[in-house]
Amino acid sequence: MKKFLSVLLCATLCVVLLFSGCGQQGTTGTTGGNTGTTTSTPKPSESSAPSGGNTNLPLGERPADGWTFGYTCMDGTNPFFVILEKTIREGVESRGDKLITTDPANDVTRQITQIEDMITQGIDAIFLNPAEAEGILPALDMLKEAGIPILNFDTEVADLSYCFSYVGSDNYNAGFVCGQDLVKKVPNGGKLIILNSPTMNSINDRERGFRDAIEGKGFDIVAVQDAKGNLEVAMGIAEDLLQAHSDVVAIFGGNDPTALGALAAANAAGLKDVLIYGVDGSPDIKKELASGNSLIEGTGAQSPINIAKISVEVMYKYLAGEKVDARYPVETFLITSENVNQYGIDSWQ
Repeated sequence: MKKFLSVLLCATLCVVLLFSGCGQQGTTGTTGGNTGTTTSTPKPSESSAPSGGNTNLPLGERPADGWTFGYTCMDGTNPFFVILEKTIREGVESRGDKLITTDPANDVTRQITQIEDMITQGIDAIFLNPAEAEGILPALDMLKEAGIPILNFDTEVADLSYCFSYVGSDNYNAGFVCGQDLVKKVPNGGKLIILNSPTMNSINDRERGFRDAIEGKGFDIVAVQDAKGNLEVAMGIAEDLLQAHSDVVAIFGGNDPTALGALAAANAAGLKDVLIYGVDGSPDIKKELASGNSLIEGTGAQSPINIAKISVEVMYKYLAGEKVDARYPVETFLITSENVNQYGIDSWQ
């Protein structure tokens, strides 16, 4: 009898273990009162086999209703980003997909909140340009935790390891060619002002290129101020600086809106001989160059259209499981009054 009971107990235990093991293979969960199978979107670093069997796709197969992409840039009102967003939207929507756009107006705290909202809305991937290179890191952590691939464009985040690729202008060269032109036109050097934006890596690279080009050429940088890449801010700062330094020979602005702000201040001060440089190649700057009577001397031109088109191509290559490069540099070059008509005055190049 004892032997019989032992055999019966062992058999019962085996049955219990068998059914327990089966229950662990098909986990179901209840959320908000709805019962269903619990699923999660795989992160780019995880190996996941989509229903089509292609293990190289970072997010599995494209959903039946298409991908939903997020888009955020530092300042949606900047003409550079207006055309860039428009071009990305056209590329995404032409493929039957959706783009959710936000504008933090140069406020990184707002940008983090907006990214958090986009994650809640269920974006599959994001085109991201940071309002602040360092300040955006908490949002990158949230995106990484949610398994959302990040394509960083135009301005680098402080830690590119969060992003599968970066697409942006050769910003160092954009500043360098401005400095080269200044050295050629003012060979004896002189005093100059730099209007930068320390939280924007793209403008930092431009300033570095400009400084390298003029180093040892007799120039004295009498003031460096943060204009935040904004026309109105730059105009106010330049007005104050030009009262104290009316004898400057040049002003370098980290982007075209900054240069236009400096232009307004210089015109108001009645200056005639200062040379003003920007970076972008915007239609507004090109109109000044074409006028023949502007203090704007040149711009380190970039192409937001090309940045956008390449960004879209790289995003879809990545989602298709194809190998993408860590960086895609986009050419920059100098536009002056001598060659401006080659690039079209009413539109971006």
